[in-house]
Amino acid sequence: MEGYARAAADVANYEFKQALDFTSESIDGLDDVLVLVGESPELDVDFEARLWGSYLGEVLRRRYAGSWEMTQYPGGVVAVPAVEVRGSRLFPLMKVYRRLTVGEEEDLRAFYAMVTERLGKPAQVN
Repeated sequence: MEGYARAAADVANYEFKQALDFTSESIDGLDDVLVLVGESPELDVDFEARLWGSYLGEVLRRRYAGSWEMTQYPGGVVAVPAVEVRGSRLFPLMKVYRRLTVGEEEDLRAFYAMVTERLGKPAQVN
């Protein structure tokens, strides 16, 4: 997942002129990129959700010293990548999938604000 996240940052920089640096502030840029990606007539939603969802998940994983795991999405039957943080599971690929398929009501800025409010302070970096 970290490799996909790094690839997303590279694509954002080269194709969309957005600097995604794995900080909280980069979520705005990520959402801007997703607006442009979603306008593509040749959109491969599964690939784009994996690419950009990995970036979103990696921002959260780094902020809270979480870990990636494969787990069943609630109500689903297949395992999907999730970020485990403090006993909570976050599904960033599913969130990005919804952002691409539903639209701006699935805003990443609001999602990130809600998650960080619920999880509280970031992990201490040694």
